[in-house]
Amino acid sequence: MSLDTRSGPESSGIGSSDDPLGDMFYPLFDMLFDENSDFVNGVETKLAQARMSDPVEMYLSRAMGIGVLSGGFLWLIGTLLGYVLFVTGVVEVGLILGAQIPNQTLLEFIQAVKIPALVLTTGLVLGTIGFGMGFGALVAVPYSRASSREREINMLLPDAVSFMYALSVGGLNQLEILEAMAQAEDTYGEVAYEFRNIVQETEYFDTDYRSALRTQAMETPSDELSQFLTDMLSIVNSGGDMESFLDDKKDKHMRTAKQEQELTLETLELFGEMYMTLSLFPLLLLIIIVIMGMMGQARETMLYGTVYGLIPILGVGFLVMVSTVKQDEVGDGYLNPANSSDRLKNASNESILDLGLIESFTGEHSVFDRIKSREGTFETKKVLKRPHIFFRDNPLLTLALTVPAALVILVTAIASGSAPTSIDGFVEQPVWGTFIYVYMPTYLCLTPLAIFREWNIRSRNAIVSDISDNLRKLASANATGLTLLESFETVANTTSGKLAHEFDQIHAKVNYGMNLREALVEFNNNYHLPRLARTVKLITKSQEASSQITDVLSTAAQASENQDDIERERKSRTRMQMVIIIMTYLTLLAVMAILKTQFLDVMSGLSGQASGGGGGGTSQGLSSGVDTQMLSLLFFHAVTMQAILSGMISGYMREADLMGGLKFVIILQTIALAVWTVVG
Repeated sequence: MSLDTRSGPESSGIGSSDDPLGDMFYPLFDMLFDENSDFVNGVETKLAQARMSDPVEMYLSRAMGIGVLSGGFLWLIGTLLGYVLFVTGVVEVGLILGAQIPNQTLLEFIQAVKIPALVLTTGLVLGTIGFGMGFGALVAVPYSRASSREREINMLLPDAVSFMYALSVGGLNQLEILEAMAQAEDTYGEVAYEFRNIVQETEYFDTDYRSALRTQAMETPSDELSQFLTDMLSIVNSGGDMESFLDDKKDKHMRTAKQEQELTLETLELFGEMYMTLSLFPLLLLIIIVIMGMMGQARETMLYGTVYGLIPILGVGFLVMVSTVKQDEVGDGYLNPANSSDRLKNASNESILDLGLIESFTGEHSVFDRIKSREGTFETKKVLKRPHIFFRDNPLLTLALTVPAALVILVTAIASGSAPTSIDGFVEQPVWGTFIYVYMPTYLCLTPLAIFREWNIRSRNAIVSDISDNLRKLASANATGLTLLESFETVANTTSGKLAHEFDQIHAKVNYGMNLREALVEFNNNYHLPRLARTVKLITKSQEASSQITDVLSTAAQASENQDDIERERKSRTRMQMVIIIMTYLTLLAVMAILKTQFLDVMSGLSGQASGGGGGGTSQGLSSGVDTQMLSLLFFHAVTMQAILSGMISGYMREADLMGGLKFVIILQTIALAVWTVVG
């Protein structure tokens, strides 16, 4: 018997045809890394947590290959840069260490190798940086993805546990609960994928679900889900009451969600105080630069760098920092249950942009092409009759009209000579020039977008404003012995509001032959709110087993009430941060306006009086280095950019969506324009 002692990707069972770069650098990986080292094991763990199927050996080999390529490229750039700087004499190389060398031979040797050594060092430094960037960037990918999955799992886990508890009280056993959770990826995202791994282990690999639970508890990136699975495993092994266990875990994770929300809000409060200080830094720097300019000791580039560089960098950096802690809503809110009809799959997309089910039949027979043409005509007429409804449902499409209109106005203004086209023209007309290039496009493009987006958000959120009360009413009606469908009718007849109207439509659709599950899913997809989707998912899954789901509805109401409490606390606390940011901006605007009117204009007047009197007084000397018209333009641009950034940050902190800041941008820009129209 012969033993194959080959080493390499082939002997490890790793294919070599799909990753030639990894195959090429595998010997280097085998030479530098121990497969049992902490680093390799850590990367392997993160690859599993990130749901990346690459073997760790090939992944690190590929990372080393990319690092070598990027390092080699930057080494070449560094060597050429060193040659240009040191060999051609662009940078004079004098004393390096300043040490006295008595040996003449050694001194001559150092003089001979000094410049080549500098060139070589420059290449090696940049090459090392390039290798670190290439290798480190690829290694960081699984860590980043695992962290993102962990965040999403932790956010959805309270609702997922409530879903499992509701299924338990609805009569499903342990395996059915796991399978239902695994099939709920349209609602519970990464949590469902974790349970899908458990189900697939048991179905395809002949693993008992106790071992699958134990394995998944070790592989999941979320410590909270790991603890939950470990506790569930102990209940399964001991034969305990799963329903009581899920009830306790549901309450625990609801409390945890509130605590996490509290921690997030406290962090945002700290960020709000930081922003109040950071946003005033450019103002103080501008004042210092202006004073230095009066003394002839400042450069104009410092002013430009502060206004057009520092202010945007601080604003964007703060926005990125807020995004690291601000929890946005997970999921798109659409439900796509298994074994649903083609009509249901296409119903949510039917519009002038996508005609839905008929699209899949066109091209087979001419009759379907005629139907598509007629349907397109019908949808077009509907849009023309009620364009405001179309733009409410598709607010981003307003840009298809407003952006060309803004471009036409801008081109017309430039062609007619109304808009300044040079720096001198901007200096002479700072308000008008900025208005035509910045404010006019902003108003024309963002105002309709902000209005229709706000209308869209409010119209969809109206459906969940009283969902908790209506779920309680559904549970009460169902507890009297009414079926779920009859409970919908009862609540619709005894309640007012948008949700009651939708309940009445669900009842009517089922009476005309539609399946109750499909009616509920179609109702959800019309509004596509993640919170509503989780509630509808819970009801549709439970009603498949029985129409008497009082406990399930009570659980859904409790989860919804918990979400209401979190939402109220979030709105209250973020409102304070929003006020702080807006008041900070208004303070900055007021100081800039006072600086313009009470300082720059006064100094300009004194300079004019001094030059008119023929004297070379002190005031003329101080103001000779200051162009007050240019400073007025720079100050106006500074407050304009600050208005845009403050508005976007306020909206993001409020709604976890950048588009939520459009209305604040418009308001703050209007205030800035009004103030500078007076003082500028």
